[in-house]
Amino acid sequence: MAEPANELVLIGGGNMGSALLGGLVAAGWDPAGIVVVELDAAKRRSLEERFGVRTSGVTVAGRGAVIAVKPGDAVAVCAEVASLGTPRALSIAAGISVATLQEAAGASCAVVRAMPNTPALVGEGATAITGSAACSDGDLDWAERVLSSVGLVVRVPESQMDAVTAVAGSGPGYLFLVAECLLEAAVAEGLPADVADALVRQLFKGAGALLASSPESPAQLRANVTSPNGTTFAGLGVFEQDGLRAMVHKAVRAAASRSAEMGR
Repeated sequence: MAEPANELVLIGGGNMGSALLGGLVAAGWDPAGIVVVELDAAKRRSLEERFGVRTSGVTVAGRGAVIAVKPGDAVAVCAEVASLGTPRALSIAAGISVATLQEAAGASCAVVRAMPNTPALVGEGATAITGSAACSDGDLDWAERVLSSVGLVVRVPESQMDAVTAVAGSGPGYLFLVAECLLEAAVAEGLPADVADALVRQLFKGAGALLASSPESPAQLRANVTSPNGTTFAGLGVFEQDGLRAMVHKAVRAAASRSAEMGR
């Protein structure tokens, strides 16, 4: 069988797919070598205009494929990709095990599973990948190169993907809830809503940048800002008294359990 001409086929032009596409082009991938498979004609036109890629309404073969479709469609699309002669595929569909995807693909296509999160939309994603038994180091290197265009990539065994989903995949939702609560509390304490909104957004941006750049642990950074009997000390005391740590552990466990259920 002749080698497919397309360097990369991206199946699904939704939010995550288009974010990945933007990251790939910004990272130096040649748009002429990328084909986006998308059913919606308006989306196809938009992607062509924004990124200079080619698009198709039907799945085509490539040297590699990224499957960015709904979880319920991922298995069928994986099988279709393999049937066209694409030798490797990367699925970013949540909750579908790499073993299930590899079984659908058969022996001719190596499958990598990834769990990205929504900060990939702004190039600050945290993604874990795991390969099937059919994957070589080269397949994993390729998947990492694709996904590193939108943020950090780590490699984990399949057994750890539910934990990754519960922490990094669902984690943005937890942080957005905290931001929501801080905003409500700030308004309750008398701040105008627009001022509170600006402060909370910058708070998360600044604290996140400090955490990312500092060699110190989160625990040490917390200690650094907590003067004995000061304002932060008073606020943190309420979190500790009301069991925030246990609540976070419980939330992560619930999300991990749900991820495992979805995989079954």
